[in-house]
Amino acid sequence: MKRQRHHFLILLIIFVFSTGLKAQEEEVEVTLATPYNTMLVHLHYLQSDSYQPAQSGRVFESVRDSLRGIRLAIKLKQIYDGEGLFVRMNTIPQDSNYIDSLTMSNIYTPFPRQLPDIYLEKIEDQWFYAEASMEAIPRLHKQVYPFGTDKILNMIPQGAQQKALGLMLWQWLGLFLALGLGLLLYFLFAWVLNPLVKRLSRSRLYPSLISKKLIRRLARLISFWIIIKLLRVFIPILQMPIEVNTVVITVLKLLTIVIFVGIALRILDVIMAYVEKATHKTESKMDEQLVPLLTRTLQAVIFVIAILSAMRLFNVNITAWIAGISIGGLAIALAAQDTIKNLFGSVTIFFDKPFQIGDWVNFNGVDGTVEEVGFRSTRLRTFANSVVYVPNGKLADMVINNYGLRVYRRYSTKLAIAYDTPPHLIEQFIEGLKELVVHHPDTRKDYYEVHLNEMSASSLDILFYIFFSVKDWSSELKAKHDMLLNILRLAAKIGVRFAYPTSTIHIEEFPGNGKSSPNYNLDAQATEAEMKAFLEAYKQKYN
Repeated sequence: MKRQRHHFLILLIIFVFSTGLKAQEEEVEVTLATPYNTMLVHLHYLQSDSYQPAQSGRVFESVRDSLRGIRLAIKLKQIYDGEGLFVRMNTIPQDSNYIDSLTMSNIYTPFPRQLPDIYLEKIEDQWFYAEASMEAIPRLHKQVYPFGTDKILNMIPQGAQQKALGLMLWQWLGLFLALGLGLLLYFLFAWVLNPLVKRLSRSRLYPSLISKKLIRRLARLISFWIIIKLLRVFIPILQMPIEVNTVVITVLKLLTIVIFVGIALRILDVIMAYVEKATHKTESKMDEQLVPLLTRTLQAVIFVIAILSAMRLFNVNITAWIAGISIGGLAIALAAQDTIKNLFGSVTIFFDKPFQIGDWVNFNGVDGTVEEVGFRSTRLRTFANSVVYVPNGKLADMVINNYGLRVYRRYSTKLAIAYDTPPHLIEQFIEGLKELVVHHPDTRKDYYEVHLNEMSASSLDILFYIFFSVKDWSSELKAKHDMLLNILRLAAKIGVRFAYPTSTIHIEEFPGNGKSSPNYNLDAQATEAEMKAFLEAYKQKYN
């Protein structure tokens, strides 16, 4: 009785197992009536628990049921797996008369962005992979499995095998081998690339410009990038489940983008260090101000490229996204008209260069020295030591008086001398003033005017019109101070009196006191000798 029961249980198990196998075999009917059915046949019969490559090879119309069709089907699945492309069956059309909206024909492309050459087309009443796709498969397979790694795939056993935690044993072995080899190569490449990058970035003109810390970071990033690329080649060979492979490939691609950003930023730091050093040799200080702005702009470009690459990685429709931003950005642009105007004003200032850092400028009641030119505004330091921010959009429309661009700084004044000064003394004084201009180290020698110019109410006015050749306002004040002191010394030496506008009662002579007016030296030769002695000492002082 017990034996009968045992036999019954064994027969029951065999029956259930056999019916399960039969159900499994008949789970997918080999029909290619829709794109969904064709994709299902292709992928289902290449799974480890339903491995029948001959059935999968029927999705190629001209070579179905042939060895070439089987090879093409296997290679195409390996391409999907190697690229981490997960086929979502619920998104595949099940309409036998499906029409592509772009080509308006019976064509279906599973991955239009990643694999535009692989598509299905309707031939009579069935859907097959197109002839153009059959020709593209070998080329794409070599791209996914370069350096002869595609030959290793032929050595991998197919069909059902023993698994542990969702992966086959050889896959676990290969995964640990890849990680260990990656760490070893990372340290090896970092050790080799560190002196190489240091030598490439070294300049004979500026040997200590690039820091060792920056070199080490760049070398490590480059070595890490090489390791990621090698893993990107090696991981597809493991033929892990598509769900796992998709996650791993996506992570590797994201790491590639992140490392690209790091390498690009470090290289940008090296380049901008040389650019900044070169700007110190130019006379214009706007170049020095342009370096940080250019750096921030290039950094923004790098981040935008990285963001767009990441969006493509997650199949975001960038064209539609940009179109959406454009529509929504129209309202933002209208609200940010002043910001956009300031941005274009900044561009105008950098190209026209109406002033540079350190220039003394005057416009619309603002008087000060330019400290910084930004994308939005220009910062000025007034002579009251306050800071004024002027929007660049408004600044581009203003009339700017740039005192900093002056080659010479004009100084014009009137020297008022007393009416009773003898003519010969006036002439000697004017000649002495001219000599002061000629021999002063900070004056323009080719153009100046010193003449008796007016007879005012209370004085004889000498026009003293000269130019100082100095770089800044402080130097101008010092040169003016020195010149005025020399004028006073010259006047005191030869006896010239300066007048001032006052109302006085002039009495020629008091009884018993003689004349009250000053006594001038009427000896022209004596005063000329005094002036020559003064000018000789003046020349020795500055020459």
